This record gives sequence, structure tokens and C-alpha cells, in this order.
Amino acid sequence: MAGNASLSYLRGVGPKRASVLNEAGIMTIDDLYDYFPRRYLDRRIMKSIGSVRDGETVTVVGRVLRTQIEGKNRGNARFKAWLGDDTGVLELTWFRGVRYFSRTVVPDEVLAVHGKVNYFGHQLQMSHPDYDRLSLTIRDRQEAEESDIELYRTGKIIPLYPATEAMREANLSSKQLRTIMAKAFEDYPPGVTENLSREILDANALLPLDRAYREIHFPSSPELLQRARYRMKWTELFFAQLLFALRHNAIRQQRTAASFTHSGEVTKKLYESLPYNLTGAQKNAVREIYHDLRSGRPMNRLLQGDVGSGKTIVAMFSMALAADNGFQSAFMAPTEILAVQHYLVMKRLFKPLGLHVGLLTGKQRKKEREATLCSLESGELQIAVGTHAMIEEGVIYHGLGLVIIDEQHRFGVLQRKALREKAVNPHVLLMTATPIPRTLAMGAFGDLDVSVIRELPAGRRPVRTILRHEDERRKVYDFLRSSIAEGRQGYIVYPLVEESEKVDLKAAVESFGELSSEIFPDLRLGLIHGQMTPEQKEDVMDRFRSGELQLLVGTTVIEVGVDVPNATVMVIEHAERFGLAQLHQLRGRVGRAKHLSTCFLLYAKQTQDARERLEAMVSTTDGFVISEIDARIRGAGNILGKEQSGTLSGLKIADINTDFTIMQSAREAAFGLIACDGRLEEPGHGMIRAHYLRHYHGKMILADIG
Repeated sequence: MAGNASLSYLRGVGPKRASVLNEAGIMTIDDLYDYFPRRYLDRRIMKSIGSVRDGETVTVVGRVLRTQIEGKNRGNARFKAWLGDDTGVLELTWFRGVRYFSRTVVPDEVLAVHGKVNYFGHQLQMSHPDYDRLSLTIRDRQEAEESDIELYRTGKIIPLYPATEAMREANLSSKQLRTIMAKAFEDYPPGVTENLSREILDANALLPLDRAYREIHFPSSPELLQRARYRMKWTELFFAQLLFALRHNAIRQQRTAASFTHSGEVTKKLYESLPYNLTGAQKNAVREIYHDLRSGRPMNRLLQGDVGSGKTIVAMFSMALAADNGFQSAFMAPTEILAVQHYLVMKRLFKPLGLHVGLLTGKQRKKEREATLCSLESGELQIAVGTHAMIEEGVIYHGLGLVIIDEQHRFGVLQRKALREKAVNPHVLLMTATPIPRTLAMGAFGDLDVSVIRELPAGRRPVRTILRHEDERRKVYDFLRSSIAEGRQGYIVYPLVEESEKVDLKAAVESFGELSSEIFPDLRLGLIHGQMTPEQKEDVMDRFRSGELQLLVGTTVIEVGVDVPNATVMVIEHAERFGLAQLHQLRGRVGRAKHLSTCFLLYAKQTQDARERLEAMVSTTDGFVISEIDARIRGAGNILGKEQSGTLSGLKIADINTDFTIMQSAREAAFGLIACDGRLEEPGHGMIRAHYLRHYHGKMILADIG
């Protein structure tokens, strides 16, 4: 029977269980085989409770003897469970998630727990252990013929499957999943049809598919289990990279675009007008982009650089080349304040060169918008800068040849696609000031060519970052005052988290009142936040840029794009509530000139994750290092977001954070294959083509729009 058959064909899976499995995304027998164990119990590292030593990190199996909630107040409540085997009793404690654990850890259940043990008096304890449910309670398994605890000491490697809430409620345990899996293997063996060619299997020393499936669900040895997991990860990443390889090949080999061959007066005058020299990294990025623009095939490039590394001027050289060749450029930014700032910078530099720059945003006056649209359609306007308003119906370009999308991660794939469709095969440059970890760059933007700017402009000094408890706020404010007395400017930033936005905004506004009337009554303060109109925000920013305002108080609306070289002090309130990438972006608002700059991180209390984020901020100012730490803490999906994760969102066993070397190997194989056989039509590649068409072809639209 084909593996895409319904679960109803399986023995032991009735309608109720099938419904629960369907909710977990397990619709077919193939889906069941691809529901991989999340970890394993190996009896060689399991111990009886009576044999463990103080300070050891161990795995033990036992039965829950009793449970108890201690502490009535929410702040000091804790959940305890006592786990026993025939050698002793282990006390388990959870300080967080008390209500959750009180519902899910129940008496008589058999658990495997993993963690560090310590003695308190004569009682052996383990705090916040990892745990897995190994069986149901005695009441729910009257038919059991042997002790579950003894079962897990038989010397086997026991797979433990992830359990959804629905599975827990339906009492569908890991043990029952293993039983269902065993019956499926017996009746409908998986992996009979191989999905990789013999050449690829041999070149990468991969297990055959049927053997890999069996070893991953029913391991015969740790070594073969490791090889099976490698095979599954490699295959998953190979087909993800195959999407990118096909897309990259289609762009390079099957499409044509305008060739920007003429580097003329605009490019020359722009270079001569700069009051500074480009860094070596900027020059290299310009060369790479020019090579693409002259190739006659659509550029599809990601330009990433740290905060303040000078990506905008690189983009402007791309626009200058487009103008020299008679084409328009569109530059899309995620927020109005950032679009306006880019517009002002580009207008200042391009106007003396004879280029007409226009602004398109959602809040423009009707007359101004109509004039911009008219000049855009006529070709009088060579460069358009704006927000998502640039992709609305009715926006018509005369000769759009270059599309630039700033802070691309803030746009969904469909928004990016809409801008690209304003022209036929335009050149596309995506930019980000949030450095992307190398694993994510390869896994989420694998079809793009990448230019990286890691070098800061000459004269820039690293920002000094200082961590302080909020009790020391007055000392921090004294430092801020002394810097302003020396002629500098500063920021005070408050968190604005979506879940508590109204409360946060109110706190920021109230704090501004206290700061301006009680703490800094002699200074000129301004307030900026997302609820202000674009005109109000731009007025505040103009006054701050000009020096009329000495101190800018705001929320994260100043995270990206605010460029005031005279500002040298940043105070971030409740820094523990910010994400790591956001903290780095905020810090990037200072240190934009030759003056020594300081960023203070004020915190109230820290979780372990918050402490790790704040310590990372203090330890380095390198955004690329920070991005790797952020990926480790938060994971790929959380960094990229749902709209950006692309093929990452479908990974079932590979881990984008830890499997970089596997992905490198799979990528080389995928791109090498497509370079030799762009349509997978040669003998020996039929199984790859069939698997791709069955499982991945529908995702080509995502690969198609970068």
C-alpha cells in the first residue's frame, strides 16, 4: 500500500486516535513515519534512584507516588512530585508552570526524568527536570503484563515521541505511539522507494532510506541511530536546498533582464560628491552588485551589514547605475519614519546630480501623492522611496529596473512579490541591518547571492555597553546629563511589547512627563512613539536632528533608521524585556560619529534567558556574533518569523541552528546536481524528481520570491 494512505488502514488506530493524530499533522502513513522521536532513553546512562550521587546529571525512571502544590501566593508557589522505584524516592520540584504541571504530572504515572540531582538533608532532589511520560496510569492499563519501570531497563534504546496537548488529553502515550509504529512497519514497511540516487548515497555515505527509517524508530545501536538521524536530516535539507538551486538556476539560465552596462555621469558625480571614502567592504559590495546588474540576468541579492556599516550608500550607487542606463529605482522601507529619512538623504545627495526623487507613503496628502504618481508614470521621477504604499494598485512605473527592499524581514513574501511584479524581471536587492546567522542565511535565503559588510566606516568607535540595575538609574541619568552638558545628545527608550502595548505606551508617556518636569526640567526633551501621526513624528525627529531637542524619549519606533551623529548616550529601560536583535538595533542609534558613545542597559529582574541576552550585549558589539547567539537562544523560526521562515517552517528533524555542516553538505550536492541536470531528467535522477514533485513542487512560489 502506498505510504500516502489514510491512518485508518492501520491496526490499532480507530477514529478517535486518528483524529488526535490528524491534529498533530499526521494524516497518512508516511506522515506517521516522519513523526520522529524527539529523544531517546539509552539504558547505559539510566540509573536507579538509589544509585545516583550528589551533583550528578542523570536519567531515572520511576512511578509518581504523590504530588503537592506548596505556597499559596503566585510568587512563591511550587509544584512537587515524588518519584519512586524499588531503590528509593526522588523529590521533583517545579517553580514555574505550577498549574500546568499539576495537571500533567499525576500519581501512578511512569516518568523518565533527566536533570541534576542534589541532596537536601537526606532527601534526593531534582529541580525543573526534563521529563517524558512513558506509560499511562495503572488504572488505564489493566492489561499490562509487566512492570513499565523494568521494561525501560531491558538494554534497548527507547524512542520518546513528542506529545501534543490533544495526545495528552486522549491518553495517547509515547508507549502507545511505539506500538502503532511497530504495527505500521510490519504491515507497510517505509522507505521501499528510495528518494536519492545511488551516486548521492555513495558520495555522502548515507544509509538506504528503509534502513534509516527502521533505525530511527527502532534503533539497534547508538551508532546506527546516529547514522539514521544524519541520513534523515541530510535528505530533508537536501530537498530544501534543491528548491533554492532550481530557483537560482531558473533566474540565471532562463530569464533575462535589462543590462546596466553604462556607468556614466550620475555614478561618477555621486562618487565625487561623497565627503568620505567608501570602506573596502562597501567597495566590494558595489562591485558584486554591479557585476549582477551588468550580467543581463535578474539580480537576486541580499546585502547584509551591521548597524551603521553604510548599506544605504551602496544601494544608492546601484540606483545611480540604473539612472545612468535610463531605468527607475524603487526603494521600499517598512515604516514611514524610515522611508522619510531615506527620502531626505537621497534627495540631498541625488538632487545636485539632476535626479528627481519622490516619496510615496500611506499618509500623504492627496495632491502630493497624485503629483508623485504622475511623475512616476511619466518617467520624470527616476527614484521612488516609500512604504508598502508603493505596491498599491494604481502605482505605475515608467521603466522600473531596480527594486530595493530595506529591512526585508519586516515584509511578508507577498508584499515583496507585489513590488517585483511592478516590472518585468527587475533586478532585486534585499537589505537588512539585522545580521543573519550563517545557518539562517543558507536555510532561508539559499537562492540569493549574498554581499556582507562587516567593516564600519573610518572614525567610528565601538559603543561602550554597561549593564546596571534600575536602582542605579540616578547615576546613569547623571552621566547622561554630563554628556549633554558637553554638547552631546541622548536617548531614553522604553519597551513596547505587543501583548502589553497600551500599558507600555502609557508608562512611556508618563515617564516622559516625570523626566521633563522633575528630573531634567532644564533640558529640552522630545517624545516619540508609534501612536503619533507621521507629521508629528517627523517634526520631533527634525527638531532632534537639528539640535533643538537635547534628549529624545521614546519607544522602539527609534529602533531602525534614526541617524543623529551627535547623539552619544542611549539608556534602555527594562532592557530585560527586549529581544537581543532589538537591543543591538537600538544601541546602533549611538556611536555613529567619532565621539565615544555609551549604551546603558537598565534591568529590574532577569530570567536566565534575559541574563544571557544582556551579557551578550555587554560582551560584544559585533552584530554577526550577536545574531549567532540570538539564533541559539530563540531558534530560527522565532528570528525569521512566520512570513520569513520559508522551507525552515517545514523541517521535521533537522535543526537549522546546529546542523550547519549537514546543510553545507546537502547544499553542495543540491546545487551540484542542478548545475549538471537543471530539470532532473537524466537517468538515475528519476526518484529525486518524483519525490520533489510530490512533496516540494508546491513550495516553488516561496522560492520564486526570495
